[in-house]
Amino acid sequence: MVDAAVLGHRIRHFRTSAELTLDGLGERIGLAGSQLSLIENGHREPKLSHLQAIAEVLGVTSAQLLDPEPPSERSRMELDLQRLQEGASYKRLGLPAVRPTRSMSDDHLRALVGLHRELDRRAREAIATPEQARRDATAIRHRMRQQSNALPEIDELAEEQLRAVGYDGGSLTHRTVSEIAARLGFELVYVTDLPHSTRSVTDLETGRIYLPPASIPGGHGLRSMALQAIAHRLLGHHEPRGYAEFLQQRLEINYFAAATLMPRSRAVDYLKRAKKERNLAVEDFRDAFGVTHETAAMRFTNLATTHLDLRVHFLRVQEDGALSRVYENDGIPVPVDASGHAEGQLVCRKFAARSAFERTSRTTEFYQYTDTPAGTYWCSTQIGAGHDGEFSISFGVPFDDAKFFRGSQTAFRQVSTCPDERCCARPDDALAGRWRHKSWASARMHQHTLAPLPRGTYPGVDDAELYEFLERHAPEL
Repeated sequence: MVDAAVLGHRIRHFRTSAELTLDGLGERIGLAGSQLSLIENGHREPKLSHLQAIAEVLGVTSAQLLDPEPPSERSRMELDLQRLQEGASYKRLGLPAVRPTRSMSDDHLRALVGLHRELDRRAREAIATPEQARRDATAIRHRMRQQSNALPEIDELAEEQLRAVGYDGGSLTHRTVSEIAARLGFELVYVTDLPHSTRSVTDLETGRIYLPPASIPGGHGLRSMALQAIAHRLLGHHEPRGYAEFLQQRLEINYFAAATLMPRSRAVDYLKRAKKERNLAVEDFRDAFGVTHETAAMRFTNLATTHLDLRVHFLRVQEDGALSRVYENDGIPVPVDASGHAEGQLVCRKFAARSAFERTSRTTEFYQYTDTPAGTYWCSTQIGAGHDGEFSISFGVPFDDAKFFRGSQTAFRQVSTCPDERCCARPDDALAGRWRHKSWASARMHQHTLAPLPRGTYPGVDDAELYEFLERHAPEL
């Protein structure tokens, strides 16, 4: 639908080109000049009959009036000024709006728009704090919970791409990923000097997607990174205007990559058969599609509620107990701060996500029941290792649904009373009495605690390094 302000500018542009006044045009279409003024200023939308009449009098088509582009560069600047002055950044100043007049030169208008844009940019930069990022991440987590962690339109988009390249099942190959990229006019290029702040770089001018030459053993990471870069193009992403948009884009490209590596139709068929046999297992799901354990567990959450009628939870926990990724719609007590943010919070030490670290053998999945204030939950946990040390991936369900999973016969059980601090956060009184004032620990500090959020076109990306990289690799045109 065309923006009312743009439509008004287009009507004014064609009216003045036809050398008609407001009253003159109004008289010919049966509308008062004051009513036309409201339409041209974007305060009222014209009826379809009036729009057709205006087009006929001005000698243009309705499609020309409804074109979403401003009719001239001057109109574009006037519209930009209007929108910026209607924004929260300017309104907070309590200053009157400046309306461009015919006597205002283009240079003066351009200067005003430039000043407003800079004011808006600084205001948005000021709120791009860790606190804002946490609020945005929490809002997205709650929204995905309401949607059962499913994005069906992206599932369909992934299947459409696979059908187009003749995918017929099995683990997705690097060649197939390259064919998907080629359909969009892109070539995958592997380089050793990617900017340190990027996972991949897409050259939109020459149609190249730059990737590192090696990744997670087995190549799972390379396929996923390439698919994420492809997703940005398929989903029409632009430069994010804030952390909320940046995080939403990250969510969507990760979802597309997983949906392509584990297509919905085949994945659901596989899981339904396993559920019927009461032999669901993340490790089998992982191996059937040749992906990482984390990808398989998270993909399971996309499909479990909508297609298998299962409420589930997913936790990625660092060795120090901090949550780094979480999804739940089964009511398991997830630790959150005062604002409702979960990432970075410490998980109960009685949860399988942490007790799994105490096992001697970590090559197979660990199964555990946990009694909590919200009920009893069954979990399957696998330990992995990354650049930041070891982590655990936990996938689980409420007690009643454990019967559908391999490992449900485990006798291992823990009791968690968190968020009661006496569960695992507060030391036993005897231990506290024994060691208080008789010990001293030097605390480890996370490097990011005092670091400012990164600046750049994309959050976290070093623009200077990025553009130097592109210039270095740009082929001769």
